[in-house]
Amino acid sequence: MTYSSSFTKAHRKEMYRRLARIVRGSGPAPLPSFNDLRARLHLFEQSYAGLQTIEVANIVGTVDRSDDFDRDFLPRSPQTRERWERLERAFPSLGFPPISVYKVNDVYFVIDGNHRVALAKHRHAEFIDAEVTEIHTDIEIDEDIDFEKIIYLEQARRFMQQSGLERSRPMARIDFTRPQGFVELLDVIKAHGYDLMMEQNKVLAPHEIAADWYDRVYLPAVESIRWEKLLELEAGSTEGDLFLWVLQRRKRHDPQEGEQSLEDVARQAAHDQERRIKVRALRALGRG
Repeated sequence: MTYSSSFTKAHRKEMYRRLARIVRGSGPAPLPSFNDLRARLHLFEQSYAGLQTIEVANIVGTVDRSDDFDRDFLPRSPQTRERWERLERAFPSLGFPPISVYKVNDVYFVIDGNHRVALAKHRHAEFIDAEVTEIHTDIEIDEDIDFEKIIYLEQARRFMQQSGLERSRPMARIDFTRPQGFVELLDVIKAHGYDLMMEQNKVLAPHEIAADWYDRVYLPAVESIRWEKLLELEAGSTEGDLFLWVLQRRKRHDPQEGEQSLEDVARQAAHDQERRIKVRALRALGRG
């Protein structure tokens, strides 16, 4: 039987997809890198899980060959041809030696065996043998890896841990439209802790400070944000975003006019925003 390489078809398919993305104005579709993931999540805890038969569809990334293949393990460079064709001739029925992978939740990153995985995916194989090392993380990771989401979830996890809320108010849910919000809010809690310890003249644990801040500062402010319907007036914002926004407005308040509570600031912010919306609407009618 005459050997016929499938590399040209696979490489052409990747080039067509790349061209289509350029035409659509969309970004590249790189193969997710485990090293990038580890840098973002600081993954260190691991355990050897042994030889297993794993689903090819759940192999979503690589440790160090992200430049050679695209997100679907299609070859990006002609330099991978020789290795591809050598494997294809040696294992026509795909009975490869086991690959090596990291398992993170239910998905896998290839340590050794990227070309074997590429061939298996190209030939629509369902399973492949693999030496599996499990990496442990609380962050949910699936086949549609979104590094921006991963960064956000990791920042949220660190915030809960470092602020003390994880211990004192584990059910607290504070969301932002950007990960930096968690960093800014952590500074707010630390400042609250300093004031609280000066007020009580004693050292307090982080979880004690976090509980006091959450109960006496954050929750009342959020109730006012909801009551004043700021979420409707500031479309696309979260309660966490609006809390920081209200806090910034209070900082800009002239102290000579008297101290303002966050509830008062939220009320004034809602009034100002409603007025701006009405002015814009009247202007629009005038132009019409």
